[in-house]
Amino acid sequence: MSFTRFPYLPHSEKDIREMLSTIGVDSIEELFCDIPKDVALERKLNLQDHASEPEVFQRLSDLSSQNVDAISYLGAGCYDHLIPSVVSFITSRSEFLTAYTPYQAEASQGILQAMFEYQTLVCQLTGLDVSNASLYDGATATAEGCSMAINSVRNSDTILYSSTIYPSTVAVLKTFFSDISVTLECVDASNGTLTIKDIEPHLRAGVAALVVQSPNMFGCIEDYAGVSEALGQFGSLLILSVNPISLAILRSPRDWGVDIAVGSGQPCGMAPYFGGPSVGFMAVREPLVRKLPGRIIGETVDANGERAYVLTLQAREQHIKRERATSNICTNQALAALSMAVYLVSVGPVGLRDVAEQNVQKSHYLYDRIIEIGRIRPLFPNPFFNEFAIELNKPAKTVMDDMLQEGFLAGVPLDGEYSGHGQGLLIAVTEKRTRNELDNFARALERVLS
Repeated sequence: MSFTRFPYLPHSEKDIREMLSTIGVDSIEELFCDIPKDVALERKLNLQDHASEPEVFQRLSDLSSQNVDAISYLGAGCYDHLIPSVVSFITSRSEFLTAYTPYQAEASQGILQAMFEYQTLVCQLTGLDVSNASLYDGATATAEGCSMAINSVRNSDTILYSSTIYPSTVAVLKTFFSDISVTLECVDASNGTLTIKDIEPHLRAGVAALVVQSPNMFGCIEDYAGVSEALGQFGSLLILSVNPISLAILRSPRDWGVDIAVGSGQPCGMAPYFGGPSVGFMAVREPLVRKLPGRIIGETVDANGERAYVLTLQAREQHIKRERATSNICTNQALAALSMAVYLVSVGPVGLRDVAEQNVQKSHYLYDRIIEIGRIRPLFPNPFFNEFAIELNKPAKTVMDDMLQEGFLAGVPLDGEYSGHGQGLLIAVTEKRTRNELDNFARALERVLS
């Protein structure tokens, strides 16, 4: 490879041979010999040969022209919300855009203050005592919360999780604990929401925590009255995954007696971006603070008595002895966390409540219009926040394809496990949808189902 052709990879074949010789290996492949054969990719990547910049831009332009301009009713954890223009204005400033996670104590005061404000906002949202400086996304934040619970509850080896949490979160949990002696045990929910009767048969010594979610994967709002007390009899913790916007009108995690609150900050200031990037938030009760993964930014005073911000606690393996670290995968999604912080500050408490109320009102308006069609029934007739699950008279994937031709991304299909013959569809409505868009969606769905 030449410097001219790959200015970002300046090493010649001679350079590579010299480097390999210096470290005592014969090939680049030998550097990856520790990777098990069953997970290693035994073929070349399906990438075309090098191309010039104009050729690359043309290729990308051709691909982008295939995108479909459709109104989104997708949800299941990633939503199409309005984003104040101030969010992109602040986050595109060079001092934030080009900065990575603040590892060192001398990190920029601006970055540290931004993360301090983010932590404060997460604590205000959840009602809990302490927040860290962000995680990858909602699913990995849930996994980190479970790891916290295992490390905090003595002689524990089991994580319970509700069948109403996102399947994507379950997949991450299974991957996270795949080579660790921790048992993941599903608690089946009755009628789309979890009850004490569902939980009690699973409670015993050795259970570190129960993971629940509200609004849940069907959009239903759950009632956790008495759950924390039931878990407390065995020393187990309660982990709740939440939609941050819903907290403007629903009971806070603190009100439910939650020990660890987690979730995705994507609804607050971030576009769907084909599913990412996002930011995972986490807040805990104060007794758990030393088990909190990542880092905590604190406020202090400098030598002149002026306010200053510092890295107060760092529990990542890059900062302390590996065996004492609480996590070796968590990161600080500083830019995404800043987006969430700017969003929450710009809309304020009153604005956030208004956004939440519009989500409720508009989703219920569309729900009523859809039920009026007559060939659709609710999958679970429970209270919901901004998305709801219905059962169609046709396979959901077929309906989605037909609705795409009408100009709508109609929702997320639920497989046959949740509704007969894969006819379940999860539809999300945010404050961004207009009444005209909702009416047009209902009319299009009626045509597709006729």
